[in-house]
Amino acid sequence: MAQSFHICPNTKHFRWCRDIPPVLTVPSGAEISFDLHDGGNNQIRLDNTKEALSTFDFTQADPGHGPVFIEGAEPGDVLRVDFLELETADYGWTAIFRGFGVLADEFDDKPPALRMWDLRGAAERRYIVFPTTSEHLRGKIRVPFSPFLGTIGVAPAAGGEHPMVPPMPHTGGNIDTRHITCGSSLYLPIQVAGALLSVGDGHAAQGDGEVCGTAVETPMRCRLRVTVEKGESTKSWCADGPAIMTAPRETRPELDVVAKGGREFMALGVDADLREATKKAVRGVLAWLVTEKGMERSEAYMLASVAGSLKLTEVVDMPNYVVGFGIPLGIFVE
Repeated sequence: MAQSFHICPNTKHFRWCRDIPPVLTVPSGAEISFDLHDGGNNQIRLDNTKEALSTFDFTQADPGHGPVFIEGAEPGDVLRVDFLELETADYGWTAIFRGFGVLADEFDDKPPALRMWDLRGAAERRYIVFPTTSEHLRGKIRVPFSPFLGTIGVAPAAGGEHPMVPPMPHTGGNIDTRHITCGSSLYLPIQVAGALLSVGDGHAAQGDGEVCGTAVETPMRCRLRVTVEKGESTKSWCADGPAIMTAPRETRPELDVVAKGGREFMALGVDADLREATKKAVRGVLAWLVTEKGMERSEAYMLASVAGSLKLTEVVDMPNYVVGFGIPLGIFVE
């Protein structure tokens, strides 16, 4: 049987650094459970929603829990992280902050926005209800419940301190990739002895791109298995950064919630600049949600962030890229 270990939520740090002392040492193959604060370090809760955004301290955002030293891990090896359990709290939140998100310049003149999600019973239902303030849509938008960790990474080889955001090219970090669900495996190139793994930023749901800057943020309890892999094949396909083996479809029942023939409304953004193409595609979806579904634009932005899907649909006809951004029709209850 695998050895089991536990990490409490007070083992937090707010930068990536190879010199942070490990809070735990485990053998390869060990299972580790974590009690995690959310990506806002639990600054937004059910009991403080009125003042939470005005007092939010960004220096306390995106904490990493750890680091964990894995015995036998050496630079050049690969750390395989298997996701065994991901349990959310009973609530979550999505917010629009000034200066953050793909369309930050279009929302900076508006007050920050916050929506609180009820996550009770979500694991059984397999969906969560978008907390809209629009009466005609209340209870009629169902977002697939698909928990994952936004932050998971190992310490960088470079000395000094590095910010938790943005993600790092070779060591993971705040990668916010919604496909790392239960039953999946993440492969991280090891940069320092012991790997020094840290995790955090629990999400109950997120769209590809997390376009408004937040997902459904939630405190989380998770259980992971860590294994050092020394095979040359693994090293070759992790040479330039992390890789994922996604969970089989039969272990992801939340996908059926938005099936509806797999249909989605997709806007295309075309531009020589990849970020500008992305902005155009996101704007198109927001416009559709506003005009066809009667949503307020800030809520449409948040819904796009937690349920949308970003795709590179064309990258060879230079100088322009084509980015597709879609919203699944299955989230809307008839």
